[in-house]
Amino acid sequence: MKKAATLATLMLTLLGSASCTLADELNLTPYKAIYSNEMDVGISFTGEATRELKKLDNGSWQLSIEASAMFASIREVSQFAVDDGLLKPLKYDYQRRVMGKNREASLSFDWENDSVTTDIENQPWRMTISPGVQDKLSYQLQMRMDLAAGKEELVYEVADGGRLQEYRFRVIGEEVIDTPLGQLKAIKVERDRGEGANRETYIWFAPELDYMVIRIHQVETDGKNYLLYLKSLEQ
Repeated sequence: MKKAATLATLMLTLLGSASCTLADELNLTPYKAIYSNEMDVGISFTGEATRELKKLDNGSWQLSIEASAMFASIREVSQFAVDDGLLKPLKYDYQRRVMGKNREASLSFDWENDSVTTDIENQPWRMTISPGVQDKLSYQLQMRMDLAAGKEELVYEVADGGRLQEYRFRVIGEEVIDTPLGQLKAIKVERDRGEGANRETYIWFAPELDYMVIRIHQVETDGKNYLLYLKSLEQ
């Protein structure tokens, strides 16, 4: 059961997109992508992750990810707006259920006062932030935009768990990946966790699909391998 929970968390944590850049460069287009997963050779898990971007009636945008595997499910939602050419997160919600146990967290951004309020299990606290800070979903669209701009070193400041954390990634090459949509050339990116890290994460972005994530591979500290790959895409 612990493996199922880990897989569901992975599916949610690694898929995504969002952050700040020029409005005309964002080129936001609603879509729905579905991902399948595998865990180790010979072990079968029937799980899917769905990622959807849509425009809300009030003019803001919403990116959501839902993942399930065995007895675990996770839903993550980021609402953001484009203001003066910048994408700003407004609200972030997280819900996790594992073996009947629930966990919830939410973040509310107040850009007029440069602050964010984090509420975990009905225990809210507030911290000061600076322009450009993102939530755990929104930084990922910035990654796509940065890759499109040709950047190879990717660094993001993210409000995570009541703290500001620095997420680092780097481009390590290009590969051709087989997908249900055909063969796609992809940019391969590695999560940089620093020297001595024994956990590896690789993400493949397809330029032909506006740098959509098409594949993720993570090697856990115990040597277990988790793989997610694009199954279908609606635009």
